[in-house]
Amino acid sequence: MVQDDLKFPAETDILHRFERIADSAEVAEELSTLLGRAPLFSEFTRDDVKALAEYMGVYRAQANETIIREGDIGDYMLLIVRGEVDILKRGFQREQQHMTTVGAGTTIGEMSMIDGEPRFATCRTTQATTFSVLTRDNMAKIILERPQLGSKILVKLVTMLSARLRQTSAKLMRYMEGALS
Repeated sequence: MVQDDLKFPAETDILHRFERIADSAEVAEELSTLLGRAPLFSEFTRDDVKALAEYMGVYRAQANETIIREGDIGDYMLLIVRGEVDILKRGFQREQQHMTTVGAGTTIGEMSMIDGEPRFATCRTTQATTFSVLTRDNMAKIILERPQLGSKILVKLVTMLSARLRQTSAKLMRYMEGALS
């Protein structure tokens, strides 16, 4: 697999504004810093990360830059390698509300990569941030070319999304119980 043959987000996409690190060895080096720290990589070997790096691009953004915009169409997910990102969601009166802040090892945008629906929230860097990108097309290539790695990634994504849904449901229940009392 030659990284130049891979599809990365189109130039019209929000990511075109950021510095891209193109060498797969550099991508592997960046990603390997997350072994043992990133939920996505909790059961990955160094060889798994090296193989995955062949399908990913790595970008750098400065502080206060939007890397995902709520409502945009997106077919990729991001893995924060270094830095911090605020997750913001528009409220009923269109004001931005801070949901959480995430750091190294966190994936964002995976729902849109999987289902092709518009972005659920805006993600804005709070400091200089390095992140890797996995597109839906490259995920499909992994599944075809490296099925064991592809299934490992899919199982981890489903597990992480399920955990987030459970956490959100628990918060909603606590909120509803508080509103009823």
